[in-house]
Amino acid sequence: MDLVIVESPAKAKTINKYLGKDYKVLASFGHVRDLPEKNGSVDPDEEFSMIWEVQSASGKRLNEIADYLKKSDRLILATDPDREGEAISWHVLEVMREKGVLDGKQIQRVVFNAITRNAVTEAMNHPRELDEKLVHAYLARRALDYLVGFNLSPVLWRKLPGARSAGRVQSVALKLICERELEIEKFIPREYWSVSADFNTQNGDKLPTRLNLLKGGKVEKFTLTNEAEAMEAKYAIESGSFKVNRIESKPGQRNPSAPFTTSTLQQEAARKLGFNAKRTMQIAQLLYQGIEIDGEATGLITYMRTDGTQIAQEAVTETREVITADFGPDYVPEKSREYQTKAANAQEAHEAIRPTSLARRPEYIASTLDADQAKLYELIWKRTMASQMENARVQRTTIDITDETQTTGLRASGTVITFPGFLKLYEEGKDDEKSDKEEEQTLPQVTEGMLLDLQKVSPDQHFTEPPPRFSEATLVKKMEELGIGRPSTYASVLSVLRDRDYVFMDRNRFHPHDKGRLVTSFLESFFNQYVEYDFTAALEGDLDKVSNGDLDYKDVLRKFWENFSSSVDSTMEIRNTQILDKMNEVLGPHIFKDTGDGDPRVCPKCNEGELSLKTGKFGAFVGCTRYPECRFTRPFAQAEGREGDIERELGIDPESSLTVHLKDGRFGPYIQLGDPGEDNEKPKRSGLPKDMQPADMTLDYALRLLSLPRIVGQHPETGDDITADLGRYGPYLKHGKQSASLETVDELFEIGVNRAVTVIAEKKSKAPARGSSVI
Repeated sequence: MDLVIVESPAKAKTINKYLGKDYKVLASFGHVRDLPEKNGSVDPDEEFSMIWEVQSASGKRLNEIADYLKKSDRLILATDPDREGEAISWHVLEVMREKGVLDGKQIQRVVFNAITRNAVTEAMNHPRELDEKLVHAYLARRALDYLVGFNLSPVLWRKLPGARSAGRVQSVALKLICERELEIEKFIPREYWSVSADFNTQNGDKLPTRLNLLKGGKVEKFTLTNEAEAMEAKYAIESGSFKVNRIESKPGQRNPSAPFTTSTLQQEAARKLGFNAKRTMQIAQLLYQGIEIDGEATGLITYMRTDGTQIAQEAVTETREVITADFGPDYVPEKSREYQTKAANAQEAHEAIRPTSLARRPEYIASTLDADQAKLYELIWKRTMASQMENARVQRTTIDITDETQTTGLRASGTVITFPGFLKLYEEGKDDEKSDKEEEQTLPQVTEGMLLDLQKVSPDQHFTEPPPRFSEATLVKKMEELGIGRPSTYASVLSVLRDRDYVFMDRNRFHPHDKGRLVTSFLESFFNQYVEYDFTAALEGDLDKVSNGDLDYKDVLRKFWENFSSSVDSTMEIRNTQILDKMNEVLGPHIFKDTGDGDPRVCPKCNEGELSLKTGKFGAFVGCTRYPECRFTRPFAQAEGREGDIERELGIDPESSLTVHLKDGRFGPYIQLGDPGEDNEKPKRSGLPKDMQPADMTLDYALRLLSLPRIVGQHPETGDDITADLGRYGPYLKHGKQSASLETVDELFEIGVNRAVTVIAEKKSKAPARGSSVI
């Protein structure tokens, strides 16, 4: 008998059916060992030796693997085809070696990009040895993360009480979010005007246009900067007589997007399905591991952690066949398409994410999947199909009209799709939903020289807008562009930032918590090199070179540790007062904003002292420099406002006609519907989400909070209600006596029954680790 090791029981069950009775397939349940969170787990003075500890839940499983291995002829390591998969195989092998059960056993490594009968059989016929280069890349990455986290986090605890941790990649991602917030705060809107005009053609058709020529000069974005200039332009149009001066029509094409990588799947699932990165990867994992269809478990998609955009030739051939069958030969290009990835430092070791069979159309298997699985599978299927379809063909038309002096002119632009091509099936989503409607409109038939009849002139005021805050989709995209992180880390990095209370989500956009801004400012001031984008990307590049065998992993660790340890030691020597002075200098403009009504740093209580950022046992706060004579303090999170400026009326509830108030109470800010009645009936109230600033509260959001608790639906097993509510410790689900936390407040209003049942079922606690070994 041969023993096969994979990560998950679902994967084990599927593969066991393919291989038959001569094989025993067992699951490791993910990683089986890790570095204990204590001093010395990585020792730079001993050539970066690493102490590994068997995780508590893994002991029993490893014993089971050892027992079966004693009875087996061959150990086949079939974990995932990437660095983490190679590491899990290595850990299992090392533990088996320590247990002394490898003598006389043949050891093989097999990898497959999809869990299908053909893919698994093919992999079993082509085994290889464990890839030492990938293992070394894993060891380097894990050691770096430990060295940064275990050495930098204590500096934060000592110098910035209340800060929880710093990480090699998470700190750089946090910097991106904080820098964007600073851009928004510094942004000064600039006024500009546009002028549009509607004309009627001689056939009575409407021709919408926009001013592009005034006083013989081209109209740019900031040509008209105030109402007076816009009205002057309006008068010029109303005073003229206009005719069609020029018509230009030319064909164009739109190309389909490449098949999904990990990051583009996360981005598109966020845009189109509203899934966060973690949820997307959870569903993709299930689709990859296998779903039972027609009595047999089958992997529905290829491996979901990849930065490659190419797909196997047999998949290309099948895709083209399905396109021909479903849409006809006109929709298949003469040659198949090949794509090159645009990501920095991309490895392209794996295929793009695609269905294992394009003939398995979404509607054929929808009944075997839950709603979210079906949505994600359909997205992947459509994207893959579209990537091999014909271009969309369009006709772009521009009509220029001028007055009799040819000094005032307007332009109409429009695009017509003449052949839909891939657009018949799929169109990539956009991060900015604002579309140029002028470009999408169909224009009426006109001829050069045709006189036009002016109907209406409309001057429109605009203001430039700051850059938008990052969504999960745009943050992952930015990280990928900069070469920060890897496909396996994007989702976990975003989760860590939320878990550490460094950021919060509002309307699906990242906002930095003040604690996050404090940590970022501290790192930029004292560890700037390690949060620079180029440095982080270069380090990722070195780790990729380790994977390729071009660099020794201990050389990478030595080079990093030499400078980093010096920075840690020197920062620990800096007095806390000096740290605070620097933080006040950097964060002062954010904490003490000049509102034009006096010095924002004058203490509002004693009118003599100066407000300053301070740190205490529970974190940062703002206090008076005359302490202890003056004991004025306020939370760092309220730094933008003065005492007493939180309370305000948000508006009227349209259902009850009662006023919605934002109030400041004994336990913090809250919202209230109406006022106490004559019979002292208590008005309905709701606390604010812990990461939300009072200044950000709106009427719409307040009404959503006041609508809680929300009944999600009935549990299919008990028939009892599952409710979603916001409690003292954040958003949660409740079913009978069971409760389970949700990641974001937004989920309270969006989560469905299927997902709620899963969240409740998945709730479990982590046990402490035991057992260790040294490498």
